[in-house]
Amino acid sequence: MSSYIIKGGNKLEGKVKISGSKNSSLPIIAASILNAGKTTLYNVPNIQDTQKMYEILRTLGATVEKKNNKVIIDTSKIDKYEIPDLLMHKMRSSVILVGALVGRYHKATFSYPGGCDIGSRPIDLHLKAFEKLGITTSQNYGNIMCTCDKIKGEKINLDFPSVGATENAILASVLSEGTTTITNAAQEPEISDLQNFLNKMGAKIKGAGTTEIQIEGVKKLKDVSYNIMPDRIEAGTFLCMAGMTNGNVELQNVNPNHIIPIITKLEEAGCKIEVEKSTIKIIGPKKLKAIDIKTMPYPGFPTDMQSIFGAMLVTAKGTSVIIENIFENRFKIMQELNKMGARITIEGKSAVIRGVRKIYGATVNATDLRGGAALVAAGLIARGITIATNIEFVLRGYEQFDKKLQSLGANIEISKEI
Repeated sequence: MSSYIIKGGNKLEGKVKISGSKNSSLPIIAASILNAGKTTLYNVPNIQDTQKMYEILRTLGATVEKKNNKVIIDTSKIDKYEIPDLLMHKMRSSVILVGALVGRYHKATFSYPGGCDIGSRPIDLHLKAFEKLGITTSQNYGNIMCTCDKIKGEKINLDFPSVGATENAILASVLSEGTTTITNAAQEPEISDLQNFLNKMGAKIKGAGTTEIQIEGVKKLKDVSYNIMPDRIEAGTFLCMAGMTNGNVELQNVNPNHIIPIITKLEEAGCKIEVEKSTIKIIGPKKLKAIDIKTMPYPGFPTDMQSIFGAMLVTAKGTSVIIENIFENRFKIMQELNKMGARITIEGKSAVIRGVRKIYGATVNATDLRGGAALVAAGLIARGITIATNIEFVLRGYEQFDKKLQSLGANIEISKEI
């Protein structure tokens, strides 16, 4: 187990390049299966989650080669259709491979996925979507088997605009017979990125970014190269860290249109922000103002940013309220922030944050990916030394997090414990 050791008190200043999107890379890596050929990807973040996806693909029979800044995936020799339990349990996003396997080979076996403990994330929406397409799903000793003779286009109405279920329904439908229509679809930018990638490969998809997506089945796809979009949550994380340290930071390789709710809330808290085509400049105030936040599916305020804003607001002037509408366990990290002197009380789906003058370094434990980033953020403004343990969660989703923070003037290092 490794830890971040952070000495607080430094302003963040300088320029930082945002990496490719984690939440876009994973479904696109999975989608490479549909072509049964070669896919070349650029701007893929070098993080634990992408490494695990490569590992699963290799287990299935694919080859993955990394050269300089590109990843070459050859899925032409896939001859297995069972996702290993151990890898499935480590990463929830691995469930996205099922839609691609069933879409191409009409069979897949997997167990319930793992990942961060942020609340109930059932896969029933995924299975219902598969069944609508004529895919038989059955369960046996904790394994789920999906099989079909063919996939036929159908109308799928999602009970909730789940990102994963939307992606899996798209992947399963690309090589189908007829047209599939997904209503109440998730609208996240990562869905649009997946559509753009698949269409470049020869798919016929339209509507991504809206609540209705249409997929007209095609018979085959082609080899393709593609550049992954920037990571909007990493961008939001660095913006918050700059804002809370009274910093002056320029983010490069970012799409400001993807993070409008984040920018709006930062400005409401007193940050000065300048937006250009692919850069954002932020200057943090001497004292942040309290704000209220409600998490919602895109284009609302992202649940992935809630923990990080929570850390930012612990020293804001006044009382902030965060209402979490997506995952019920997202507030676990707030108890860790209280160890540092924050005054946060949890009332059902609400976190009430009463701003304090100072917080203090402590040993705190990451319980999920974004919560871990929130602890690092708190460490940047704490008096003394903060030790954030269990940072494997953070390494899942942030590329060279400590190095980027060091380049901006933060006093942070990784301590590897045996």
